[in-house]
Amino acid sequence: MTSSHMLKQSDNERISAMREGGKILARVREEIVRTIQPGVSFEELEQTAQLWLKKLRAEPSFPTVEGYQWATCITKNEGCCHGIPKNGVVNNGDIMTIDTGALYKGYHTDTSITVCAGTCTKEVLRFLEVGRQALKAAIARVLPGNTIYVVSQAMQDVIEKAGYRSVYQLTGHGIGKTLHMLPNIPCYADERSKKDIIQEGQTLAIEPMYAWGNPTLALGKDGWTYETVDKSLTGMFEHTVVAWNDGPEVLTDSPLEKGQGI
Repeated sequence: MTSSHMLKQSDNERISAMREGGKILARVREEIVRTIQPGVSFEELEQTAQLWLKKLRAEPSFPTVEGYQWATCITKNEGCCHGIPKNGVVNNGDIMTIDTGALYKGYHTDTSITVCAGTCTKEVLRFLEVGRQALKAAIARVLPGNTIYVVSQAMQDVIEKAGYRSVYQLTGHGIGKTLHMLPNIPCYADERSKKDIIQEGQTLAIEPMYAWGNPTLALGKDGWTYETVDKSLTGMFEHTVVAWNDGPEVLTDSPLEKGQGI
């Protein structure tokens, strides 16, 4: 970007590595999405992620989280996030949430997407489109000098104007040398985020999470999966982004997504 020469050498190296890692991760996400169809197991989706990360010479990011050993988190329908990719099958009409991360040249990138498997109703497709638009609106506010509050408010506005509800128990996050860094980036306008001012060159994982009904989540029996208490559908869309004075740069973007209007 035009303003990168103003940063320290270490910042330029970080962003350069994350830019390469982001391209790799976008490809991995695309390959997982291509694999999603009725009858496919969660294990097959995990295998796809592992295969492509290895092929593209990156490591899975998520095993750096204590106690977690998989390259993906996979959930469906009422499952919002952090689902272990085991003992699940994709059925026709399911909405599938895929979350994955790459560790490349010592730096992390993180991305997620929710898609429909097989045939879904117009109402469900609208629900997913709202998530894509919430992500787009939030990313547009990732500018130096803006607060995290402004970013969160943008995603909440899109979600709630459409009649859905923002998840309030989980957040997006800073990202770089480690997967989860400060600041936390709530999915709703949290007054506490007004103190978090975005800096030029800062790398953030922006991830709107939302529910069709009650957004309250409960932790499942596996100790990882968060699901809506009322079993309503959930969605999550995430990109790793750099804040620049002349506009945000999406590191995990891809041609496939651009065709979908993300």
